[in-house]
Amino acid sequence: MTELFRNLPAVDTLAQAAQALLADPTLPHALVVEAARATLAEARQHIAQGGSAPSPSALAQATAARAWQAAQPSLQPVINATGVIIHTNLGRAPLSTAAMAAMQAIGTGYANLEYELESGTRGSRYQHLTTLLCRLTGAESALVVNNNAAAIYLALNALATNREVLISRGQAVEIGGGFRIPDVLRQSGATLVEVGTTNRTYMRDYAAAIGERTALLLRVHTSNFRLAGFVHETALADMASVAHQHGLLLLDDLGSGTLLPTAPYGLAAEPTVPESISAGADLVTFSGDKLLGGPQAGLIVGRAALVSQLRSHPLARALRVDKTTLAGLEATLLAYLYGRALEEIPVWRMISAPPEELYARATRLVAQLGAAAEVVPCESAIGGGALPGQTQPSFAVALSGPATALAQRLRLGKPPVVGRIAHNHLLLDMRTVLAEQEATLVASIVAAQQSLGTTRPEHYTSTTTLNNREEHYDE
Repeated sequence: MTELFRNLPAVDTLAQAAQALLADPTLPHALVVEAARATLAEARQHIAQGGSAPSPSALAQATAARAWQAAQPSLQPVINATGVIIHTNLGRAPLSTAAMAAMQAIGTGYANLEYELESGTRGSRYQHLTTLLCRLTGAESALVVNNNAAAIYLALNALATNREVLISRGQAVEIGGGFRIPDVLRQSGATLVEVGTTNRTYMRDYAAAIGERTALLLRVHTSNFRLAGFVHETALADMASVAHQHGLLLLDDLGSGTLLPTAPYGLAAEPTVPESISAGADLVTFSGDKLLGGPQAGLIVGRAALVSQLRSHPLARALRVDKTTLAGLEATLLAYLYGRALEEIPVWRMISAPPEELYARATRLVAQLGAAAEVVPCESAIGGGALPGQTQPSFAVALSGPATALAQRLRLGKPPVVGRIAHNHLLLDMRTVLAEQEATLVASIVAAQQSLGTTRPEHYTSTTTLNNREEHYDE
């Protein structure tokens, strides 16, 4: 074993051999040296466990591959074939062509971000979206920060520090990433006062809890879960009535937030931002990168005096967004203003896509893949904390072969493809695959299946008619 260790090349020798194999001569030498050290450490461990010493050429190839991989971007585009439209792990809402063009145009040069072109004096970065958001929501004023959690935190910090905030016990929730509403309240300096019970909260519960230290009433969207059965939730208009009768404020955290109704697409009614404003909410917060379909942001709309108070708060500068985010949001909001959201914004194109269209697209892909795939009915989800438990009928391409191995090969492809496994089969849901990605998706599938040598299993059957959308498997 000592002799095997002694025969391993020196770090510099291995780095030089690896550098000669690299197609990119500009790769930093320090990166290659680092890769050489890691490769040699791996080889020593292999020998210590009783293995043989790798050949010099194998070591050089492994080092070159490791160095090249280390120099590649970690963040890369992914084809989302999971059927989850607002997939947090995959970056939430894909942006519209107009939003991307606006962000590129503003990001590659200078812009009138905080500059009044007419007067030649300093302006506010928030002026670019305020009028547009007010037109779309019915609010008096608006403010944009870097995400919805920041929006809630800023509002509570500015309006309820050292005071009490009333919230229904059933809304003191934890959502994705361990984000907990009670923790946000504590960090903001506000004191949480839970009212009602987990499943039933009435107007009288809020009224009874109001005291000298009460600052506001807070409604929080329950995000990733919903209560069913023996439940009662106080209507927002009733909460506004209680708050305003006592000279208090009402803050409505919509979480995802939407400007369009969801019911026309076979989904439950998600509360819209204009509805919250009409119901009497003094401030409404919601996300930019969920049902709105824009870049990540937290949007605050409501009464002008309150928004002005938030805008002048010291935290507002720490939480502000950059020029490219504002440009992407403006382009996204303009699509709503012109009534083109269903055609231009990918999230709404997916939500509004009829099953017949998805079936036709899946059939077109299967025709190119032959016996290696077939069309199966499935269900898609909205995701992103919106409409928990709600699904839409969809169609997927079901791939033949070992599902787990196929899923891994597709994830490691260029670009990565992420699907979902159901009943031991890999499904690629067409609702979340963009039309412009279809050719790339077919090529990725063919490459993955060829590498595994897969064939169609005879035990798999599915119903593909539009009248019966349930999945069927012979197990």
